[in-house]
Amino acid sequence: MTFHMSQVLQIVERPLNQALNELFALDQKTFFLILLSTVCIYVAVILYTRIFGKRSFSKMSSFDFAMTVAVGSMIASTVLSDSVSFLEGAVGLLVVYSLQLAAAFLRRFPWFRKLTDNEPTLLMDGQTLLRDNMKAVRVTEGDIRSKLREANVIKMTDIKAVIFETTGDIVVLHKNGANAIDDWLLKDVQR
Repeated sequence: MTFHMSQVLQIVERPLNQALNELFALDQKTFFLILLSTVCIYVAVILYTRIFGKRSFSKMSSFDFAMTVAVGSMIASTVLSDSVSFLEGAVGLLVVYSLQLAAAFLRRFPWFRKLTDNEPTLLMDGQTLLRDNMKAVRVTEGDIRSKLREANVIKMTDIKAVIFETTGDIVVLHKNGANAIDDWLLKDVQR
C-alpha cells in the first residue's frame, strides 16, 4: 500500500485543524471565569500576605519553600480549572497560610526546628575544603568555585569561611584582617 503526498496531507490536515482549534478555543463564559478568578485570587493572595506577613514568600526554610510552591499551585488551579471555585481556592490558600504561620511560630522551639529545618553546614574553613561536609550536602568543588567568583574572591587567602545555608544558598565570609568570625554567627553551623 503506497500513499501519495496529497493523501498524507489529507489524513494529517483534519486532526491538525481540530487540534489547533481546541488549542486556541476560549468561549466567553470561560474567559470571564478566568478573568474574575484571577482578579479575586490575586486580591486574596495580597490580603493574606499582608495579614500573615512577608515571610510567606521568603526562602528561609523547607516550610517556606513548600509554602511558595503550594500557593503557586493553588493560584493556577483556581484560575485555570473549572472544578475549583474561587471560594475553594481562597479557603485552600487560607489553610496553607495558616500552616505556614503555625510552622513559623513552632520554629521557635528547638525540637521543631531540628525536626523541620536543615542545619547550615561549613564547607570551607579558611582555605580548607571540608570534603565530608561537601559530600553530605552534595556540593561540588565546582559549585564552591562558582560561588567564590560570584562573591568576588580573587585569592584563596581572602576566604574566612564558606557556609551552605538552610535555604540552599552558599555564603562566603571574607577575611577582614586578623579578625575572627563572631561565635554568634556560627552558632548553628554544622562543622
